[in-house]
Amino acid sequence: MLVYPSAIDLSSSALRFLSRHLAERRRAIGCRWRRLSSNRQALLVLAHLRCGDTYARLAAAFRIGVATVYRYIREAVEVLAALAPHLADAMKTAAAKAYLILDGTLLPIDRIAADRPYYSGKHKRHGMNIQILADPSGKLLWASPALPGAVHDLRAARTHGIIDALTEADAACWADKAYRGAGPAVRVPYWGRWETLSAGQRAHNRSHARIRALGEQAVAALKSWRLLRKLRCSTTRITGLGSV
Repeated sequence: MLVYPSAIDLSSSALRFLSRHLAERRRAIGCRWRRLSSNRQALLVLAHLRCGDTYARLAAAFRIGVATVYRYIREAVEVLAALAPHLADAMKTAAAKAYLILDGTLLPIDRIAADRPYYSGKHKRHGMNIQILADPSGKLLWASPALPGAVHDLRAARTHGIIDALTEADAACWADKAYRGAGPAVRVPYWGRWETLSAGQRAHNRSHARIRALGEQAVAALKSWRLLRKLRCSTTRITGLGSV
């Protein structure tokens, strides 16, 4: 297999961050020797998560076995999952924000047509439903664990406790029409065909759309990790990772 130099569109701080926490894990479990240093393991993991490089390609590039690549990546994902903020953390951050933006997105997966729980009627494809909270500037604050793609956004928000958390925190939140019926904590646009809305309702919906559009930046930040653009791993593993 041929090996060539490549690049990852991430800053060195991301590498140092992951490397530091991998080194701490090694000390915690009393690991004395590994084929790769924590810094090289972090580089391998980022290449997989950001660029979608396969286990076989990474094994050839780092001169280790495919099984070792799998263990390194799995270990790093567990470390990152443990560091992920919880919904309560996002609510604490929300206290300093004027409002939040709630949105849902679908992470496409490889499934057959018979797997109806994973089929999203909205997106016309199989996937996993992820709920995100963003601040007014579009910065991603929190992402939920994954649910099957057939789950409606409002049901997913309630399942994760997002609606209750927003109500308890008395936090203003903007969302699209999918969250209609969520309660006073979540502001949604007026429902109905555009031509049937009054001039005031149309102006409100345009203003609402401009505010909510910034939430797409958070979704884009999530999907800048190539692995999340097309998941080919087990859905049971995805749902078991917790918040990201």
